[in-house]
Amino acid sequence: MASSSGDPLLAGEDGGGRRLGFLPSSIRLKTSVWSELGGAVGDLGTYIPIVLALSLASHLDLGTTLIFTALYNFATGVLFGIPMPVQPMKSIAAVALSSAHLTVPQIMSAGLAVAAVLLFLGATGLMTCIYRLLPLPVVRGIQLSQGLSFAFTAVKYIRYVQDFSHSSSASTAVPRSLLGLDGLVLALAALLFIILSTGSGDDEDVGSDGERRRRRSCSRAPAALIVFALGLVLCFARDPSIVRGLRFGPAPLRLVKITWDDFKIGFWEGAVPQLPLSVLNSVIAVCKLSSDLFPERAELSPARVSVSVGLMNLVGCWFGAMPCCHGAGGLAGQYRFGGRSGASVVFLAIGKLALGLVFGNSFVTILGQFPIGILGVMLLFSGIELAMASRDMGTKEESFVMLICAGVSMTGSSAALGFISGIVLYLLLRLRDVDYRGFVGRWGAGRQQTGNKVGDVDEDA
Repeated sequence: MASSSGDPLLAGEDGGGRRLGFLPSSIRLKTSVWSELGGAVGDLGTYIPIVLALSLASHLDLGTTLIFTALYNFATGVLFGIPMPVQPMKSIAAVALSSAHLTVPQIMSAGLAVAAVLLFLGATGLMTCIYRLLPLPVVRGIQLSQGLSFAFTAVKYIRYVQDFSHSSSASTAVPRSLLGLDGLVLALAALLFIILSTGSGDDEDVGSDGERRRRRSCSRAPAALIVFALGLVLCFARDPSIVRGLRFGPAPLRLVKITWDDFKIGFWEGAVPQLPLSVLNSVIAVCKLSSDLFPERAELSPARVSVSVGLMNLVGCWFGAMPCCHGAGGLAGQYRFGGRSGASVVFLAIGKLALGLVFGNSFVTILGQFPIGILGVMLLFSGIELAMASRDMGTKEESFVMLICAGVSMTGSSAALGFISGIVLYLLLRLRDVDYRGFVGRWGAGRQQTGNKVGDVDEDA
């Protein structure tokens, strides 16, 4: 799992994309505009619920978050040349929305602490050492657990009514109605449309020429973009009065005042549980998944990805932007819906920036009416795509380690606990392969040889 020596930040290959000389090669189209636009919205099934819940329950500045995450998207698209996602830090969000209920300064303190640690690990090269030493089955276990966790959450979004004023993931016990503008039928129709349009996401690489042509003709439709656009239209159909709540103009930038008490609470309550997830899912799993999805490219440098997360938050958190990171689930989702280059997240950056500048914080009134069942469908495909990265385990032993790691991660809701379990199990299995008899035999022979040499010296004396 050693990182390649190539520098991924300045990708030079054109990859068959359109030759637009005035654009950096990293954001030249690898497929079509519609495909990249479809990939651009592939991660919103994760992004929207978290920022919406934090905006409603914790008074997060949505306008500022949109503007800064747009800048992050643009920078990562240009620098990395792949649809590198920018996602809210999930563990910090979960704590902020729990009974602990972190304030905005405490949320920002947690983000700054995580950013400082990741920047240190990346700048010193320690992150690269961690990446090289990690066994592949353990990484696959983390990816599998995250993917299945997304999928389970997505099914809850589809089946049950959500109340994002209290949480971004916990469902109510109220089943979703069958009909309506956010009903079960609508979600299932979106699900069927995406399956018919994109299939299993195999890029039409199997079957006869005729079958591949038929699949290609179906996949030309930007399924995720169409479904997301439908959701936006339904926002106004569900509640036409939201138009009156819109206010034009960006939210004013303000520095967040962070006290020492805010920093202590944010560090222990938010940063400590977030750090393992950021290291494992936002850096390690992202780098490995990128090499799986883009084998023709040089493997992403874990140090560069870690520094990227650190720099993003050391800037944005001071202004109240939600702490963000990269994520394997977001990369899987954007790839699943057509993202193949940095252009995908640049398109997303343009959309976020426009919304943040035009509507500011008032955009939350629109997001509050977005059909959650549709978000669940998009999140489901992202989760399944990430989980399928674990299908390359070649032996039963590798699968055993991977499944134990994934199972513990999901049962304890802790990537760190699953990671430790996977490492311990991997080392125990390696101990079984040690030739103890041969070692003892060589040790005994060495002692006997040493004794003979001492005896010979005594006789000569």
